[in-house]
Amino acid sequence: MSPKTPSPMIATLLILGGAVFGVLGGLHAIYTLLDLRNPRRLVPVDPSVAHAMANSALRLSGGRTDMWRAWVGFNFSHSLGVLMVAGLALWAGSRFNTLPVSIIMPALTLIGCAYEVLALLYWFRAPAIGVAVGTGCFAAAWLLSLR
Repeated sequence: MSPKTPSPMIATLLILGGAVFGVLGGLHAIYTLLDLRNPRRLVPVDPSVAHAMANSALRLSGGRTDMWRAWVGFNFSHSLGVLMVAGLALWAGSRFNTLPVSIIMPALTLIGCAYEVLALLYWFRAPAIGVAVGTGCFAAAWLLSLR
């Protein structure tokens, strides 16, 4: 493989990794949206905790928002960030021949690694596995591009 004829496998790996991040971010956004009307997914098991969150102001806001609204906003913004990573990867995979891959693939891999650390420290098993798969695709694409 020469630099002038990049492997289609690299584009496939970028698209696959982006699709994994897209599914994770999309599900997270959908669950957050569904929880606006009927909170039962991204909520504490103990309903009294959600009630306490709704009745407790966020100190940083000077009392202008409560912890529940902040929680919903954090979840939506998290979803947006993951979807942006997915979009970048899908775009990079579809435009692989014309992009500065020496910048994009290391960036995607680094971002994926950061999400994996967060997943291992703070989340649960399913997103940790998904993030590992997506990040593995980014890293494999990057390594193949170095050959």
